[in-house]
Amino acid sequence: MADKSSVSKLFDLSNKVAIVTGSGRGLGETMAHGLAAAGASVMICAQTQANVERVAAEISKNGGNAAWTIVDIRNRANCQRLIDETVAKFGRVDVMVNNAGIDIIGPAEDVTDEAWDQVISINLKGYFLCSQIAARQMFAQRSGGSIINISSICSVIGVRGLTSYSAAKGGVNQLTRVMAVEWAERGIRVNAIAPGYFENVMQGATDEHARSEKQKHVIAFTPMARRGRPEELIGPVLFLASNASSYVTGEVLFVDGGYTAQ
Repeated sequence: MADKSSVSKLFDLSNKVAIVTGSGRGLGETMAHGLAAAGASVMICAQTQANVERVAAEISKNGGNAAWTIVDIRNRANCQRLIDETVAKFGRVDVMVNNAGIDIIGPAEDVTDEAWDQVISINLKGYFLCSQIAARQMFAQRSGGSIINISSICSVIGVRGLTSYSAAKGGVNQLTRVMAVEWAERGIRVNAIAPGYFENVMQGATDEHARSEKQKHVIAFTPMARRGRPEELIGPVLFLASNASSYVTGEVLFVDGGYTAQ
């Protein structure tokens, strides 16, 4: 029988170590704060030093434990260094949140090779590299772990102007499922969170989301009739990072106000 104490411990991340890529701003920053508040030591990483320094300092000020580093997840050596620095600082890796991403918006007929490669290399290849290297560390620890990939509603619906981004996120869903199947017996769970339209806007999409027509579309097609608040991702990421989801792997959890339920 479950009691109050055992239920509260389900979401406890004390003595766990988490990495959140793209955590210098936006949704990644919010998730990093949530993981730290649940007891995890968190490695803050992105490409802008001022941002990661600020987030790590804020977590420490709030009583959490955080460190920061600069990383370009398109590069295998960078991803390896990220894992190595985390282990050197905190001793292990238990949770890998792949969140870093960019968006380049434009008609499919105008997508350049450069734009395609940039989006795919960050939003898909980078997720694979970080997951693979983190999993190898988790294998060595022999204590399992949780990998959480941030996908998107664009992984399953068509949105004008998001050719490369949607292709990458569709790939993230399948990457999640295959890694989940391959690594389940060794105790690593791999899941994805697919946000809908949130108040935070990804790098490269600011102008598009500033249009009044876009906002009207979001409100009209989201059953909850609003954008998500960044803090509404804390619950889902804590669930998938913790023992609360100990029998959950290979899933894509849509956090979209009902957008894809229609």
